Amino acid sequence: MRRVEPHSPEPFGAYDDEFGKYCSSVRVRLWNGGLFRQGSRPPCQACCVTASPRPAIWDVAIVGLGPAGRALAHRATALGATVVSVDPLPRRSWTATYAAWEDELPSWLPRDAVETRTSRPAAWTTRRHIIDRTYCVLNTPLLQSILSRECGTVLPGRAVDLSPTSVQLDGGSTLEAHVVVDARGTGDSPDLAQQTAYGVVVDPDTAAHALAGEAAVFMDWRRDNGTSPSDAPSFLYGVPLAHDRFLLEETCLVGRPPLPISELATRLHDRLRQRGVTAPSHSDVERVRFAVEPPPEAGRAHSSDQVRFGARAGLMHPGTGYSVAASLLCADVLARDLRDGSNARLWSWKARTVASLRSVGLRVLLNLDAEHVPEFFEHFFDLPPQLQAAYLSERSNPRGTLSAMGRMFRASSGDIRSVILRSTLRREVR
Repeated sequence: MRRVEPHSPEPFGAYDDEFGKYCSSVRVRLWNGGLFRQGSRPPCQACCVTASPRPAIWDVAIVGLGPAGRALAHRATALGATVVSVDPLPRRSWTATYAAWEDELPSWLPRDAVETRTSRPAAWTTRRHIIDRTYCVLNTPLLQSILSRECGTVLPGRAVDLSPTSVQLDGGSTLEAHVVVDARGTGDSPDLAQQTAYGVVVDPDTAAHALAGEAAVFMDWRRDNGTSPSDAPSFLYGVPLAHDRFLLEETCLVGRPPLPISELATRLHDRLRQRGVTAPSHSDVERVRFAVEPPPEAGRAHSSDQVRFGARAGLMHPGTGYSVAASLLCADVLARDLRDGSNARLWSWKARTVASLRSVGLRVLLNLDAEHVPEFFEHFFDLPPQLQAAYLSERSNPRGTLSAMGRMFRASSGDIRSVILRSTLRREVR
């Protein structure tokens, strides 16, 4: 559910104002089977530029500077690559709320990149549950700043054509690289399943009333939002953004099409009124809409295609909408794969198997009748914590994912089992 923006960013001084400069006084490694030939590391401290001319061929060219593209540029530079990144608005600040389970975050990410931590958040289905993990909301400006350090050269521009080794920009120039990585997010096709949400930012006292004193609520599927059991479901998500700010958000988990944001706004305010809460008229508002599955071409990769990364490559969990932690964690994996001239670690057979199983899970969610959704999630939150984590977070653990799905199937009613079987055997979804 937390969040990905197809493009974003960079408000910091980590920007190359002169097209012909790059962040290395010595060409560190040139591709020869693997990514770079041994040499010295670029000296830049914050994507700064030096007087060196740009290389004729970059090691890596990245298109799209959301969290995934930024993370890959940052980590590939740390491995010694010459990296150039392109985005239409490279200085734009990120404004989305990014969150993750603490155990998903990579060890290289500084601890202060996390703004808030909630141990054992609550969830409501047909009853209350406690999730035995720590949930984190990231400090978005600081995350952007961290990923903008030592990230190679950043150029403004819109890519109009990509090949495995070149990027043609709308201004007519072309960047040549040993590898081109497409990190432009999922796009906005109506054919893709999407998540939508509407939220308001409130003070801690208001949040305490709305959440009945819970420190955070991951999902609340109760129907006190003005809907009937037959209406398309949505849930309340409530988390601390900082010590003095909480986000209360009504979310449509997945839909094709999803619930309109205007409908979610009505439901949120109805829910809050039912709980004796009125959001102040001056509250900051968050509106969210994004695809939870990659564009169709991402599943038809050929050796002649450019490399894809982040949500563009299917790193987003299609059943939750989370992708940022996976992209941060996998940035090192892909950077090493590129260095070694392979794609074996990022998309091992285990990762491909889990991706297929997650697609089945998405089809189940899209085909469930509205009245069965709370029961379905009741069975999920009844799973042991290690199986919850396997399904939500472990993209290379097919055994854990299958175990979680099998336990849920056995616990489900006949109607839900029928949906699971149909979704497994057929690809059609609503």
